[in-house]
Amino acid sequence: MLKVVGVIGYKNSGKTTLIHALARELTGRGYEVSVIKHSSHHMDLPEKDTTTLREAVKQVGFISPQESAVFWNKSLSLENMIPYLEADIVLVEGWKGGKTFPKIVCLREGLDDDGPDPVKDLFDGLAICAVGPAGQVDGLAVPHFERDEVGMIADLVAEKAFKLPNLDCGSCGRETCYDLAREIVAGSGSVEDCGALQPTTEVKVDGQPMPMNPFIAEIVRSTILGMLSPLKGFKKGKVEIRF
Repeated sequence: MLKVVGVIGYKNSGKTTLIHALARELTGRGYEVSVIKHSSHHMDLPEKDTTTLREAVKQVGFISPQESAVFWNKSLSLENMIPYLEADIVLVEGWKGGKTFPKIVCLREGLDDDGPDPVKDLFDGLAICAVGPAGQVDGLAVPHFERDEVGMIADLVAEKAFKLPNLDCGSCGRETCYDLAREIVAGSGSVEDCGALQPTTEVKVDGQPMPMNPFIAEIVRSTILGMLSPLKGFKKGKVEIRF
């Protein structure tokens, strides 16, 4: 199952540095690692051909001997972006408002007294650890690491990372995926509680299971069985269809 963890924090809190170190550590352990960076700003590539072409069309592809890329002229959800990645673990930089995966909180020195309160702003029940000045997390039941303790942070990522489907289907008995995610982080819930990740009807696209809430899973199942049942030779049992 794909593992996702976010790395969040204020500007200049060391998010990119930590992700770079984690990616190297996890890759060295044999994991395929991808990174998604979330930004509230436009991706500016001034005076580049791709920028000129993006003014005319919705998608632009870029291929060179060293790399390839696809640019969309719209914002994609994390759920729509992940299927394009080949990874065991995805590290997400930013996306502070994400509610379906655990997070590492990067803290920085020198916050203004009249600035945002990091405890209220960054800790939403999904933090699996904090990295940086320990004084800012006094009283919180969250593991704390120094910035150079990358190996121990990577251990936590490998153990705790997960991704819920963001369907809010209620099949787990909770009202939202966020509710279940907080319980998973707290240790009182499990990813296996998510019915959408373990539907009664399994559909894979390019080898990856498609999350479906129970209602959609039953529609897919009944539709396929309805088409197959009149055919000669059909009998009840496990059905496997491949394209």
